[in-house]
Amino acid sequence: MDMLNQFIATFSSAWQQADWVFLMLFGLFFLAVWFLPSLLALLFNRRHAGKIAVFNVPAGFSVIAWAALMVWAVTGKLGDKLANKARLKQVA
Repeated sequence: MDMLNQFIATFSSAWQQADWVFLMLFGLFFLAVWFLPSLLALLFNRRHAGKIAVFNVPAGFSVIAWAALMVWAVTGKLGDKLANKARLKQVA
């Protein structure tokens, strides 16, 4: 318990001593990671980018939901390619 209190005190003092540049950079980094599925959806899955962006806000509170959105965001074009390949492949 003493170690936890020491950690909290150290973290609190470090956070209070942070300058505004660090806080702005930390905030931008935090938002970039939070909305990473939406950013990746713009590159890989444009068709569902709006849905992914809407689901991204509450999904950031759950690691599992955020990871599922990451998978959905990056598999857009791959899914289309596989679907097209499956349609073009003829059975002899």
